[in-house]
Amino acid sequence: MVDKKYDYLIVGAGLFGSVFAHEMTKRNKKCLVIDKRSHLGGNVYCEEKEGINVHKYGAHIFHTNDKKIWDYVNQFATFNNYINSPLSLSKGKLYNLPFNMNTFYQLWGTKTPHEAKQIIDEQVAKYGVESPSNLEEQALSLAGKDIYETFIKEYTEKQWGKKATELPAFIIKRLPFRYTYNNNYFNDRYQGIPMGGYNVIINGLLKGIETKTDVDFFAHKEHLESLANKVVYTGKIDEFFDYKYGQLEYRSLRFEHELHNIENYQGNAVVNYNDAAYSFTRIIEHKHFEFGKQSNTIVTREYPENWNRGKEAYYPINNDSNQKIFKKYKEESLKSENIIFGGRLAEYRYYDMHQIIASSLAKVEEISKSEP
Repeated sequence: MVDKKYDYLIVGAGLFGSVFAHEMTKRNKKCLVIDKRSHLGGNVYCEEKEGINVHKYGAHIFHTNDKKIWDYVNQFATFNNYINSPLSLSKGKLYNLPFNMNTFYQLWGTKTPHEAKQIIDEQVAKYGVESPSNLEEQALSLAGKDIYETFIKEYTEKQWGKKATELPAFIIKRLPFRYTYNNNYFNDRYQGIPMGGYNVIINGLLKGIETKTDVDFFAHKEHLESLANKVVYTGKIDEFFDYKYGQLEYRSLRFEHELHNIENYQGNAVVNYNDAAYSFTRIIEHKHFEFGKQSNTIVTREYPENWNRGKEAYYPINNDSNQKIFKKYKEESLKSENIIFGGRLAEYRYYDMHQIIASSLAKVEEISKSEP
């Protein structure tokens, strides 16, 4: 192999690419990290406005049961004790999430687990089906009519841009019910927000590593690939192969940020808007992630959108037809000895942050065993 300027060209400065670059640099490999955006950090990037760390691409709450991953991120930042306890607005009434005894009391006035479970069981028996063929049937079979119509139907249809009867049942594999008065959205032992925002972690990971922003990999592909022995690619896998087997589908998001000259807009970091009357799915008030006391506040409305090639891809649509296409790209990627594919878009799967970090660390270990 001819010696090149870099051991690794890393395309994408999100969590997968940043962790990979950090770990390989520790192993004395020379890395160049590029990103087409004007900043590092991918979707966890935070933009400071009015002294508030704004989650530019939607709410990111770190949570994991894996102590190794928790210890890893705590090398770079101090985490606060934020607990995600979203609210849900439906037909003018606020409910606690996830589904727990507070939710059931707000919905039915039930006070004991037995009363709540009895209503759910009765509705599942009445409205459920033995072999659900779509999301609506699956939800009715798991939760009954009231929970489905209050919390699931309209929100999910907005999220995916399709009727619930047109969506596959597997989107809702299970619906966890808590028969306790507990509004903690995650069951994970470790959770919180990095104090100072996620940029603190990204800056720590990429400290001392050469980075370039506003670089379109595909506009300069031949030149960029010539700089490094290997390429780590974290973008859309179908785009890398010039869509030769067809275009994969995604859902996109649009974010509208608003500054309000008041101290507190909604009293909670996350409020879901279930009703179809609202075209957005939720409002995020960023200062509450870090218990801010600023005199102003910034909120973000989150609008799901159909994806096209000019938009950011956020959620893969993992139905059978897309999986068939992805399988071809996956097989093609395994033939590329000098190209490493990793991350949400390159692997066409939804990852939480801790899963992306774990995936990147595992890839580094795998490569390190086979390389000198």
